[in-house]
Amino acid sequence: MHDPAALRSMHLARFNAEPAIFVAPGRVNLIGEHTDYAEGFVMPVAINFATLAAISPRTDGKIVIYSENFGEEKTFDAGVTPKAHKDWSDYPMGVVAILSGEGHKFPGFSLTLWGDVPLGSGLSSSAALEVVTALAVLSLIGASYPGPQLARLCQRVENEFVGANCGIMDQFISANGKKDHALLLDCRDLSYRLAPIPENVAIVIANTMVKHSIAGGDYPTRRRESEAACAIIASHRPGVPFLRDATLEDLEKWGHEMEPKSLMRARHVISENLRTVAASEALLRGDMKELGRLMAEAHKSYSGDFEGSCVEADTMVDLAQDLPGLIGARLTGGGFGGCTVNLVEQKYAESFAKTLGERYAAKTGIVPEIHVCHASDGAHRME
Repeated sequence: MHDPAALRSMHLARFNAEPAIFVAPGRVNLIGEHTDYAEGFVMPVAINFATLAAISPRTDGKIVIYSENFGEEKTFDAGVTPKAHKDWSDYPMGVVAILSGEGHKFPGFSLTLWGDVPLGSGLSSSAALEVVTALAVLSLIGASYPGPQLARLCQRVENEFVGANCGIMDQFISANGKKDHALLLDCRDLSYRLAPIPENVAIVIANTMVKHSIAGGDYPTRRRESEAACAIIASHRPGVPFLRDATLEDLEKWGHEMEPKSLMRARHVISENLRTVAASEALLRGDMKELGRLMAEAHKSYSGDFEGSCVEADTMVDLAQDLPGLIGARLTGGGFGGCTVNLVEQKYAESFAKTLGERYAAKTGIVPEIHVCHASDGAHRME
């Protein structure tokens, strides 16, 4: 799929113009779910699923965007403030809107988009689309931003234009990932450190085929419940603006004042922050057994306290437990469907993927998509 020559030919055939080619990866999160909007810690990996963009200038004052994945072409007027249409074009045009609000003026352009990040799988297809569009349109005017700042602008696309109240993780790892490394991100100040993934460890991503949407009802409900718990703690301890600043001891003291669901969500977020930092330290020292243990705890918390899983995802995790080579398995991403991430000894990766797929299909009647992946570089120009 990551074939710039094929995308170039596609763009040339449609627009009769020589394009520049950019790529931005999707991501899988090893640990740290629903901690980013609490200004906590996450540990994602950029993966070799990505969105490619081909761009060339136009002289007719039009913005024409073609999505190969949707088989649709959309036309807009350059210089006119974009409005949301509640379809796939909101992501690239949201980028234009946010960057225009930063004072940039864009000429007309033709943009071809083509990606293999599964939609609604929890692997951040939307973030990859935003980041690659941002790189592409900024190149037209000779502008650029450092990776962390670019990520923040693309997060605003989700929050302010699309209407998804997401955190910073997805855009950040797409813009700043590094090959063969996981990235521990502090979502408060956007500082980060890289941790190498051992050569003998593979990332196996198992798609449950249950789609989710973070603009839907479950995600914002969980966020409101988490923030309600934080507000109660802050009423006693004013120095707790986010659950990042709260402790499990705070829950012991004031959890009885919270709604039961809010208490559960807060327990997940607070304990997940602790697990995520511990997981990065385990990875840095090469302690894969400890990393696997923390991933197992994280899934239990995500499914139980946060109620962010589903029957199919829990089944996928359970079916992996006794397979040879497994280091750790858990649901990844926004939840309520999507993919599980499995760290597996490299020599077992292919057989692990095959057997897990067969087991899941037999148990659920759903044929999953399972891929053996590796950590990839963040967004960049290809040619």
